[in-house]
Amino acid sequence: MRFRHACIESLATVLPEEIWTSAQIEERLRPLYERLKLPAGRLELMTGIKERRMWAAGTKPSDASAKAGKAVLQRSGLKPEQVEVFIHCAVSRDMLEPATASFAHHKIGLGAHCQIFDLSNACLGFLNGLVTLGAMIDSGQIKCGMVVAGENGRPLVEQTVQHLLTAPLNRNEIKPFFANLTIGSGAVAAIVCHEELLPAGPKHRLLAGAYLSATQHSELCQGDTSGHGFQMETDSEQLLVAGVGVARETWQKFEQETGWCRTTPDHFICHQVGSTHRRKLYETVGLDLAKDFSTFETLGNTGSAALPTALALAVDRGVVNPGHKAALLGIGSGINSLMLAVEW
Repeated sequence: MRFRHACIESLATVLPEEIWTSAQIEERLRPLYERLKLPAGRLELMTGIKERRMWAAGTKPSDASAKAGKAVLQRSGLKPEQVEVFIHCAVSRDMLEPATASFAHHKIGLGAHCQIFDLSNACLGFLNGLVTLGAMIDSGQIKCGMVVAGENGRPLVEQTVQHLLTAPLNRNEIKPFFANLTIGSGAVAAIVCHEELLPAGPKHRLLAGAYLSATQHSELCQGDTSGHGFQMETDSEQLLVAGVGVARETWQKFEQETGWCRTTPDHFICHQVGSTHRRKLYETVGLDLAKDFSTFETLGNTGSAALPTALALAVDRGVVNPGHKAALLGIGSGINSLMLAVEW
């Protein structure tokens, strides 16, 4: 999978102001901790996540996506009417029908000439959106598109806390719900365009990528709507083992497709899950952990927004600079892995 003309023209992330610490979540779960004699501090200790952010109650995914869409347009040198395709790529959706993209498109104020649709693939959705726009640009169908992901983890975390407090679960039975407590909220957007729309000088190029599916593991993490919220159960231990195995094989394909080796990237940006996942991923694939840029410590796992948000913050903080090569290491339940090479 190679790209010839597609560039990331602009990238922006918007984060909620409300902060939920792991200690605060455990305080809400005190009756459960006392009943099962669980030690306080285990959530942060096991995940490395100190805090995560949440949108205000009542915020819809399209509201979050619209915030990011407006933010990326403010950074862009292009005009809204130049956006020909708009893709909403979050796990979170306003409803099943119509597409959440329709609500976000209207709130951003994009034109009627713009093709819109949802593209959902667990935590890989945003990267899939980049690939889709890149392919459409290289094929000559369009010159410019926008991809957004507005994730709202608040309903899932609140529903999980309520379930853990009311259901008569033992220590073993709470395990499938533990990963839910690592979820946070956030939004991110990118404008991808043909290089001819950009001024002379350095360009943020999509270069190439590789992907791999291991759908025999699709039962390890499953989420669905339940009542007024979202419910998810995860076999965290098996998901970790299977996930890093798929990532190792995908990296081998990535090297073949890009011509890069382990030492080529200046930076690695991986899906933000937690400290154990990060350590195991880098050990298994054989990558330099010192080149990693992480955000899970203060943002938690923000689903499809996690990896591109980390990239956006790395750019804003002067970590990823013009000329740097970055490997985007995406992985999502399913299990699917997608890795992209970008040159900033």
